[in-house]
Amino acid sequence: MNRKLKNTLGLAALLVLILAAGGVYIFIIQKGKIEDKTAKLKELSSFDYNTEELNMQYNELVQRAAVLDSVLAARKFNIPSNLSSIKFFDFVNEVSAGFSEYTHLDVEFVETKPEKEFFIYTYKLNGGGTYNDFFRLNYAIEHSKELKKVTSIVLSSIVSNDKQGMPRFDVSFTLNVDVYFAMNDRFSTSELIENDLSTTSQYDIFYPLIRNEIPPNVDELLDVQGARLLALIPEGAFLSDSRGNTYLLWEGEQVYLGYLTNIDYERNKVSFILNKGGIIEKVDIFLENEKSNKKVNKEL
Repeated sequence: MNRKLKNTLGLAALLVLILAAGGVYIFIIQKGKIEDKTAKLKELSSFDYNTEELNMQYNELVQRAAVLDSVLAARKFNIPSNLSSIKFFDFVNEVSAGFSEYTHLDVEFVETKPEKEFFIYTYKLNGGGTYNDFFRLNYAIEHSKELKKVTSIVLSSIVSNDKQGMPRFDVSFTLNVDVYFAMNDRFSTSELIENDLSTTSQYDIFYPLIRNEIPPNVDELLDVQGARLLALIPEGAFLSDSRGNTYLLWEGEQVYLGYLTNIDYERNKVSFILNKGGIIEKVDIFLENEKSNKKVNKEL
């Protein structure tokens, strides 16, 4: 083999070696890098949004969220998300802030329990005081925006004395209350507006209709018992009590245990309505020169 052929074969072998090395680099080593770069480019391309289109989508989502939130806000009750167990104590403190000095209240946390797709905090409330305070507490719990339910009530009457020594007819109560909450915000509004929890004064069903105790005349009002009608004038009526004290009264004026209800100028008399421990009396007093006695009609 001559020298020229040897050189040709050597160059051919070198070319084959270069091609093999290039193939290994391109199809094996560089292939993985190309795939990584292609995936990265695809990932970056996915975030290449049109700004105007993004703003339109955002505005649509904001409007939809506002509609859904208004629907939730219009509901009488909401179920809050991730509610703290301490919040109910704050709620009771706010409701009881205006209670009578004779009303006391204790709140005890009992347990947490699941209820289908919700959770429940259970509390026990023990206390005593005026019936109207109890009614306000119960009403506030049942009508609060964040869903709460009174599950049981135990009531009993208690009798105590006030600062003047007069009996007070109050109630002792025990309430079991469930407070609902969820682990998501599907049932709650973004801005809570509490319902109107104010109530009017209620009739006290525990207050006795007839009582033995008569309150003292601390304001030194006219005591109709033993009183005399001295004169009738356009401005009202002059009367005197059994001790000789004189009073000028007009219709609607308060007297001891009642009110002056009517001045009858034609018949020269005045009429009173008195509440003597639950027994209602109507008392008429005439001018002494017309009649020397009083007419008393009792009405239970």
